[in-house]
Order: sequence, then structure tokens, then C-alpha cells
Amino acid sequence: MQQKIVIIGGPGTGKSSVLNELIDRGYFCMPEISREVTLMAKKKGIDQLFLTDPLLFSNLLLEGREKQFLEADKKKSNLVFFDRGIPDVHAYLNFLKTDYPEHFIEKSNQYLYQHVFMLPPWKEIYISDNERYESFEQAVEIDLYLQKAYQEIGYNIIMVPIGTIEERTNFILDSLKGEL
Repeated sequence: MQQKIVIIGGPGTGKSSVLNELIDRGYFCMPEISREVTLMAKKKGIDQLFLTDPLLFSNLLLEGREKQFLEADKKKSNLVFFDRGIPDVHAYLNFLKTDYPEHFIEKSNQYLYQHVFMLPPWKEIYISDNERYESFEQAVEIDLYLQKAYQEIGYNIIMVPIGTIEERTNFILDSLKGEL
């Protein structure tokens, strides 16, 4: 049976770096799509879609993440890693205190991952850029909303210790030994 593994954490925690390391080691990974959605909006003249229309942005993310989840089923890989998961969408809306339709929660309950690994906030590696507008303090707060969203669905979150990219990747793979 295919194992879907999601790597979560607030902005700037090193998720993409760990996913890139997993790719380098030959694992199949689904990339983060929020930057893609943001860049597409910028091409249409919307500088910060997430801030301008968080519900539209989140609907686009939800559609993209659902598509990724279904695409993973077609892959002939025992393990598929995801850079963020479906529950991240409503976690961010909760952080923004934005109301959203019930189908956000329904999709989170419909498409389930087998394992959830969380990279904690780490001030020393945090960098903001054009697509990452949050302060480090906001990233810490988002981290709490992510934990709550996943725990409310019933996930056991495995915390990845701070360390080098290789150490963090090894921790995840070692935790999955029985799944490899």
C-alpha cells in the first residue's frame, strides 16, 4: 500500500529543503504549490492574492492539493512525500480569522495522509522574501494553527528535530523504516 507522508510547518522552517533532499535521494515528492498560485496571480496583476483575497487563494490551493493527492495514487512509488497538506489550507484561514465553507474541513477528512512530520520554527534559518511576507513571530503563530488543524483531524504529528538538512531527512526516513 502506498504511504502518503506530509511535511508541515510554518513558513521558513526548511520544508522545501528537506523535500529537495528527499528528491535527491530518489523519493517521489509533491512540491509546495502556494508559490505557483502566488506567481500566477502576480501575472494577472494581483501582488499578494493571499492578502487581497485569502478565500480565493485558499480555494485555488485546496484544488491544487486535492489534485496532487489524487495524482500520487497514480505513481508507482511506495512512499510519496508532500510539501504541505490539505489541512494547511484551513489552518492558514484560521490564522487569518477568515470564515470558510465546510468543504475545507470535509476535504481534510476525505484525503488522509499516513504520516505527518512537522518542522518547528527556527529563527536562525528563517528568511522572508516576495512570496513569504510573514514575520518570524507570525510564523511561530502559524505553526500553532497547523498543529491544531492536524490534531483536530486525529493525526499524530511527529516533530522533526532541528539539525542539518541531512539530519532532518534521515530522521524522517528512520521514522519510516517499517514503510520502506
